[in-house]
Amino acid sequence: MTRWLLTFAALFWATALWAQDEPDPRLVRAADEVALAYLVTGDAEVDAASEAGLRGLSQVLTARTTVEPGEPIGIDPEQDDLSLLTFLYWPVTETQAPPSPQAYVRLNHFLRSGGMILFDTRDGDIAGLGGPDGGAALQALAAPLDIPPLAPIPADHVITRSFYLLRDFPGRYQGREVWAEAPPADAQAAEGVPFRNLNDGVSPVIIGGNAWAEAWALDENGLPMFSIGSGFEGERQREMAYRFGVNLVMYVLTGNYKSDQVHVPALLERLRQEEVVQ
Repeated sequence: MTRWLLTFAALFWATALWAQDEPDPRLVRAADEVALAYLVTGDAEVDAASEAGLRGLSQVLTARTTVEPGEPIGIDPEQDDLSLLTFLYWPVTETQAPPSPQAYVRLNHFLRSGGMILFDTRDGDIAGLGGPDGGAALQALAAPLDIPPLAPIPADHVITRSFYLLRDFPGRYQGREVWAEAPPADAQAAEGVPFRNLNDGVSPVIIGGNAWAEAWALDENGLPMFSIGSGFEGERQREMAYRFGVNLVMYVLTGNYKSDQVHVPALLERLRQEEVVQ
């Protein structure tokens, strides 16, 4: 009888351990479909905006690029394995509690493995905020992460030309600096090229306060869920927010591919066309 119980117990624990090693089907689906992920904050309104925003951006990516993301996925770093993901949108709220030490282990592994976190403090409408040191909530959440030195994204960063040519990165708000990994101090442009070869790989974090998910969010009828400005200017800002989102995802997926010299002639021609139009 005792031997039977021991055998049963061994089989039970072996099965439990095997089940724990099995990847979560949600995450497998997200990885297979290149789904965009957002961190669940526990604030129902913020989480709903994140999901709707990433769904809207996914629709734009599907319509305009060869990337066709699946349905967005909400992530809980306390229990979800992030190793299958590449992009995580993290809206910052004043009330969310910092993750546990084990969750930070997962998050740091995600960053070291080539993943990116977009921190959105959503305070771009408040004067004096929006940077990496702009609020106590962001500082508390980001402090345990292995984040390199940051700097405002320069005009010749790869993300400004990974799909569209961009000069700024608006969301529901605009006019605030957006921060990424600081470029090397000795980075120089090759002869005849108007930009430097910056950030060999993907910046592990990007930080801003422009409320991007709200700018991208679409309802079930495909209509914008949040207002942006007024009239033509507001719709133009929303369009530029979508373009930033497209550039961001293409940058995450391709790294510094767009800095390759093979693309220089096409990029120079596009720059000339932009100058003529403006």
